[in-house]
Amino acid sequence: MSIQWFPGHMATTRRAIADRVKDGIDVVIEMLDARLPGSSANPLLADLTHGRRALKILNKQDLADAAHTEAWLAHYNAQPGTRAIGLDASASAPAQRIMAAARELAPHRRGLDKPLRLLICGVPNVGKSTLINTLAGKRAAKTGDEPGITKQEQRIALASDCYLYDTPGMLWPKILVDQAGYHLAASGAVGRNALDEEVVAAELIGRLRQLYPQVLTARYRLTDGVEVAEVAEVAEVAEVAEVADSGLNDLELLEAIGRKRGCLRPGGVVDRQKAAEAVLNDFRCGALGRITLEAPEEFAQWTAAAQAAEEARQAERAAGRRGRRGALARFAEEEVDVEAGDEAGEGSAEGIAVPRPARRPRGPRQSR
Repeated sequence: MSIQWFPGHMATTRRAIADRVKDGIDVVIEMLDARLPGSSANPLLADLTHGRRALKILNKQDLADAAHTEAWLAHYNAQPGTRAIGLDASASAPAQRIMAAARELAPHRRGLDKPLRLLICGVPNVGKSTLINTLAGKRAAKTGDEPGITKQEQRIALASDCYLYDTPGMLWPKILVDQAGYHLAASGAVGRNALDEEVVAAELIGRLRQLYPQVLTARYRLTDGVEVAEVAEVAEVAEVAEVADSGLNDLELLEAIGRKRGCLRPGGVVDRQKAAEAVLNDFRCGALGRITLEAPEEFAQWTAAAQAAEEARQAERAAGRRGRRGALARFAEEEVDVEAGDEAGEGSAEGIAVPRPARRPRGPRQSR
């Protein structure tokens, strides 16, 4: 199962971004989720912004693994024409940090005659509207826990010579990397009508089993005899390893979490939908601790594999189309040969052609 979500207002946003860049933008700010800095980076932006200077903001860094955040910042800062900074809700004076980083990228834009023009983009529910309200010092943008709150572009003055253009959250038409789709869905960037929350929660659990098994143990008390206060002391011992190697698949572990959390229907049956919602909400609000779901090198491998698979699919489809065209061409040639034979008629034993008798014209239809 792959996750895709590109509703109509996102297609409108794509056109609006292209038009705004044509009108004049100096720096494109892309807000990323620090817990999934690769998955939340929009591959459309490079084409839409035509190589404009880029400022990557890793938002919600207080919810992410600090070591991984440093690795991602180094990854993006190594790219030409790009600056990357980390940000979270507790950051003081975020406007000054953002403008300082943007001015480093466009030092020639200063003063009232040459104001610095910024365009801010990001996937849905990445915290963009909350940041804009902080920057503007007022409620300039609507906020909410659901993706797709902002529906149209807004212009906000950060300073007398600095303007910020806000755009609605946008994904891209086809998410090639399956892991990126699951990570975006787990973060809340995908509309609920486009995903199965039980599947997304199970995928998240599987990822946490690989990277942070102690988190599952601590939050949901999945190992008998291990108290929450003891988890830090037993993180390397067998009890925590049992979460990853319990023999249960990810959906079964989701059921175990549901039972621990009391997500039960009448008769003691686990309500997996409620269990999935509990796990996803715990991840989104940071109740699971500081988690990053991907590393730069790992995401690059996922991307390369997805692109290779897509190229193979496209080649197979092209071969299929060529095969169908060839079959139609041969069929057409056979039809021409048959018609030519019919026109020539059947010959006698000596090979003399016998003309076909003319068809008698029909007379007027008689009424009964």
